[in-house]
Amino acid sequence: MNPVIALENVQRAYGDPPVLACAGVSLRIDAGEFVAIVGPSGSGKSTLLNLIGTLDRPTAGSAHVDGLDVDSLDDRSLSALRAHRIGFVFQQFHLAEGVTAVHNVADGLLYTGTPLGERYRQAEVALRRVGLGHRLTHLPHQLSGGERQRVAIARAVVGDPPLLLADEPTGNLDSTAGASIVGLLHELNSQGTTVVVITHDNELAAQLPRRIAIRDGRIVSDSAQEIHA
Repeated sequence: MNPVIALENVQRAYGDPPVLACAGVSLRIDAGEFVAIVGPSGSGKSTLLNLIGTLDRPTAGSAHVDGLDVDSLDDRSLSALRAHRIGFVFQQFHLAEGVTAVHNVADGLLYTGTPLGERYRQAEVALRRVGLGHRLTHLPHQLSGGERQRVAIARAVVGDPPLLLADEPTGNLDSTAGASIVGLLHELNSQGTTVVVITHDNELAAQLPRRIAIRDGRIVSDSAQEIHA
């Protein structure tokens, strides 16, 4: 297996004097894995998300995403990496009000250079993939919370990125809608997408094949290592 994410003793410091939000994390996630990174507020999981998603650079150590050394890439190359190789889903849906579901999803391809007509064709395919083929022309306010999150997921996977990062993807949903979203993530993973869920919810993490616990900027447990111990 080739690693989609490979971190080696990664640190990220903020402020003066510096405070380590990520305090020497080494982590490998292979293609096709479905992983939960779980920890309480202030544990460093959001910093780790930013490092994995190339939204931030490490202050020490090395980070490779999809085989590329993050530290060796300029900002334009990092933007291209995110546009083509990483999909992001957040607790807040971040949908544009007043435009249709298919328009919102097509916007996920704005920075890929894809022609307009092809963006809309791929957006329709992505919405059908997440079970919203009957909601293509609906506006966000016409959709339930679970449906809005499905639109957000469709936007994240419209370019078929190998890596999907989901930050508290069920945080704004009731239990039924949340379970539906977890089921959808399982389905996307079964189709080959590497999925990493960042959450404070231990119950959600327990449903995923691999669970990595983080506290004070350090990994304190990894179920994959426990299996191989």
